[in-house]
Amino acid sequence: MPGFPALFLDRDGNLIEDHHHTCRPEQIQPIPGVREALLDCLASGYRLFILTNQSGIGRGIFTWEQYHACNARMLELLALPPPGILEIKAAPERPDEPSDYRKPSPKFILEMIARHDLDPARCWMIGDRVTDWDAGLNAGIRSCAVRSGAPFTPEAEAVAVARGVRFHPDFPAFVRAELRL
Repeated sequence: MPGFPALFLDRDGNLIEDHHHTCRPEQIQPIPGVREALLDCLASGYRLFILTNQSGIGRGIFTWEQYHACNARMLELLALPPPGILEIKAAPERPDEPSDYRKPSPKFILEMIARHDLDPARCWMIGDRVTDWDAGLNAGIRSCAVRSGAPFTPEAEAVAVARGVRFHPDFPAFVRAELRL
Protein backbone atom coordinates (compact mmCIF):
# COMPACT_ATOMS: atom_id res chain seq x y z
CA MET A 1 0.00 0.00 0.00
CA PRO A 2 1.39 3.44 -0.93
CA GLY A 3 2.41 5.82 1.83
CA PHE A 4 0.87 9.13 2.82
CA PRO A 5 0.80 12.33 0.77
CA ALA A 6 2.83 15.22 2.20
CA LEU A 7 3.62 18.87 1.76
CA PHE A 8 7.05 20.30 2.50
CA LEU A 9 6.60 23.99 3.10
CA ASP A 10 8.96 26.90 3.17
CA ARG A 11 8.08 29.19 6.07
CA ASP A 12 8.85 32.83 5.24
CA GLY A 13 7.01 34.14 2.19
CA ASN A 14 4.90 31.00 1.94
CA LEU A 15 3.14 30.47 5.27
CA ILE A 16 3.97 33.78 6.95
CA GLU A 17 4.88 37.23 5.68
CA ASP A 18 8.61 37.50 4.96
CA HIS A 19 10.26 40.29 6.97
CA HIS A 20 13.81 39.36 5.87
CA HIS A 21 15.39 37.68 8.87
CA THR A 22 12.16 37.47 10.84
CA CYS A 23 13.25 37.28 14.47
CA ARG A 24 10.49 38.71 16.68
CA PRO A 25 7.21 36.92 17.42
CA GLU A 26 5.25 40.14 16.87
CA GLN A 27 6.43 40.07 13.23
CA ILE A 28 4.64 36.78 12.59
CA GLN A 29 1.67 37.28 10.28
CA PRO A 30 0.17 34.30 8.47
CA ILE A 31 -0.46 34.98 4.81
CA PRO A 32 -4.23 35.31 4.28
CA GLY A 33 -5.95 31.99 3.65
CA VAL A 34 -2.99 29.85 4.75
CA ARG A 35 -4.65 28.46 7.88
CA GLU A 36 -7.76 27.42 5.99
CA ALA A 37 -5.67 25.82 3.22
CA LEU A 38 -3.62 23.89 5.78
CA LEU A 39 -6.82 22.70 7.46
CA ASP A 40 -8.09 21.45 4.08
CA CYS A 41 -4.79 19.60 3.53
CA LEU A 42 -4.93 17.96 6.96
CA ALA A 43 -8.55 16.94 6.42
CA SER A 44 -7.51 15.29 3.15
CA GLY A 45 -4.77 13.25 4.83
CA TYR A 46 -1.70 15.30 3.92
CA ARG A 47 1.24 15.26 6.32
CA LEU A 48 2.76 18.72 6.82
CA PHE A 49 6.43 19.61 7.26
CA ILE A 50 8.35 22.88 7.29
CA LEU A 51 11.84 23.18 5.83
CA THR A 52 13.39 26.62 6.21
CA ASN A 53 16.79 28.19 5.61
CA GLN A 54 17.52 30.57 8.50
CA SER A 55 20.94 32.06 7.77
CA GLY A 56 20.18 34.90 10.17
CA ILE A 57 21.21 32.50 12.93
CA GLY A 58 24.54 31.72 11.27
CA ARG A 59 25.12 35.40 10.55
CA GLY A 60 24.51 36.34 14.20
CA ILE A 61 21.43 38.45 13.35
CA PHE A 62 19.18 36.45 15.68
CA THR A 63 19.40 33.46 18.01
CA TRP A 64 17.93 29.96 18.08
CA GLU A 65 15.73 31.14 20.95
CA GLN A 66 14.30 33.94 18.81
CA TYR A 67 13.75 31.53 15.94
CA HIS A 68 11.89 29.07 18.21
CA ALA A 69 9.79 31.92 19.66
CA CYS A 70 8.75 32.90 16.13
CA ASN A 71 7.81 29.31 15.30
CA ALA A 72 5.80 29.05 18.51
CA ARG A 73 3.91 32.21 17.58
CA MET A 74 3.29 30.93 14.05
CA LEU A 75 1.94 27.62 15.35
CA GLU A 76 -0.23 29.49 17.88
CA LEU A 77 -1.72 31.71 15.16
CA LEU A 78 -2.27 28.80 12.77
CA ALA A 79 -3.92 26.77 15.55
CA LEU A 80 -3.92 23.53 13.57
CA PRO A 81 -5.49 20.42 15.09
CA PRO A 82 -3.34 17.31 15.54
CA PRO A 83 -1.29 16.15 13.82
CA GLY A 84 -0.62 19.73 12.63
CA ILE A 85 2.93 20.37 11.46
CA LEU A 86 4.75 17.09 12.10
CA GLU A 87 8.33 18.36 11.95
CA ILE A 88 10.14 21.63 11.37
CA LYS A 89 13.75 21.74 10.20
CA ALA A 90 15.84 24.91 10.05
CA ALA A 91 19.24 25.18 8.41
CA PRO A 92 21.08 27.97 10.27
CA GLU A 93 24.15 28.07 8.05
CA ARG A 94 25.03 30.95 5.75
CA PRO A 95 24.82 30.15 2.03
CA ASP A 96 28.62 29.96 1.80
CA GLU A 97 28.94 27.39 4.63
CA PRO A 98 28.68 23.62 4.28
CA SER A 99 25.33 22.24 5.40
CA ASP A 100 23.52 18.93 5.29
CA TYR A 101 20.04 20.46 5.43
CA ARG A 102 20.24 23.89 3.81
CA LYS A 103 17.99 23.96 0.75
CA PRO A 104 18.48 22.92 -2.04
CA SER A 105 19.63 19.84 -0.12
CA PRO A 106 17.00 17.09 -0.27
CA LYS A 107 18.22 15.42 2.95
CA PHE A 108 15.35 16.47 5.25
CA ILE A 109 12.72 15.57 2.66
CA LEU A 110 14.27 12.15 2.07
CA GLU A 111 14.52 11.50 5.82
CA MET A 112 10.86 12.45 6.34
CA ILE A 113 9.74 10.26 3.43
CA ALA A 114 11.44 7.29 5.10
CA ARG A 115 10.47 8.13 8.70
CA HIS A 116 6.80 8.92 8.07
CA ASP A 117 5.95 6.37 5.35
CA LEU A 118 5.34 9.05 2.70
CA ASP A 119 4.60 8.40 -0.95
CA PRO A 120 7.04 10.54 -2.99
CA ALA A 121 4.62 10.51 -5.93
CA ARG A 122 2.13 12.39 -3.70
CA CYS A 123 4.59 14.82 -2.11
CA TRP A 124 5.25 18.47 -2.94
CA MET A 125 7.79 21.13 -1.93
CA ILE A 126 6.23 24.60 -1.97
CA GLY A 127 8.17 27.85 -1.67
CA ASP A 128 9.09 31.20 -3.11
CA ARG A 129 12.76 30.64 -4.02
CA VAL A 130 14.82 28.53 -6.40
CA THR A 131 16.41 26.72 -3.45
CA ASP A 132 12.93 25.62 -2.29
CA TRP A 133 11.97 24.20 -5.68
CA ASP A 134 15.35 22.55 -6.14
CA ALA A 135 15.13 20.84 -2.73
CA GLY A 136 11.93 19.15 -3.85
CA LEU A 137 13.22 18.26 -7.29
CA ASN A 138 16.48 16.94 -5.80
CA ALA A 139 14.38 14.68 -3.55
CA GLY A 140 12.40 13.34 -6.50
CA ILE A 141 9.13 15.06 -5.57
CA ARG A 142 7.15 17.80 -7.30
CA SER A 143 7.81 21.45 -6.59
CA CYS A 144 5.64 24.52 -6.82
CA ALA A 145 6.49 28.22 -6.82
CA VAL A 146 4.38 30.72 -4.90
CA ARG A 147 4.53 34.45 -5.52
CA SER A 148 3.60 35.49 -1.97
CA GLY A 149 7.23 35.99 -0.89
CA ALA A 150 10.08 37.95 -2.42
CA PRO A 151 9.51 38.97 -6.05
CA PHE A 152 11.00 36.53 -8.53
CA THR A 153 13.96 37.69 -10.53
CA PRO A 154 13.81 36.99 -14.25
CA GLU A 155 16.56 34.39 -13.67
CA ALA A 156 14.52 32.61 -10.98
CA GLU A 157 11.46 32.60 -13.17
CA ALA A 158 13.48 31.15 -16.06
CA VAL A 159 14.86 28.41 -13.77
CA ALA A 160 11.35 27.48 -12.62
CA VAL A 161 10.01 27.34 -16.16
CA ALA A 162 12.98 25.28 -17.37
CA ARG A 163 12.47 22.78 -14.54
CA GLY A 164 8.72 22.48 -15.01
CA VAL A 165 7.86 24.17 -11.70
CA ARG A 166 4.33 25.58 -11.73
CA PHE A 167 3.50 29.03 -10.38
CA HIS A 168 0.66 30.10 -8.09
CA PRO A 169 -0.04 33.43 -6.39
CA ASP A 170 0.16 31.88 -2.91
CA PHE A 171 -0.17 28.65 -0.95
CA PRO A 172 -4.01 28.70 -0.84
CA ALA A 173 -4.07 29.04 -4.65
CA PHE A 174 -1.69 26.07 -4.92
CA VAL A 175 -4.01 23.97 -2.72
CA ARG A 176 -7.06 24.84 -4.83
CA ALA A 177 -5.36 24.33 -8.21
CA GLU A 178 -2.97 21.42 -7.65
CA LEU A 179 -4.61 19.47 -4.82
CA ARG A 180 -8.17 20.44 -5.82
CA LEU A 181 -9.17 21.04 -2.19
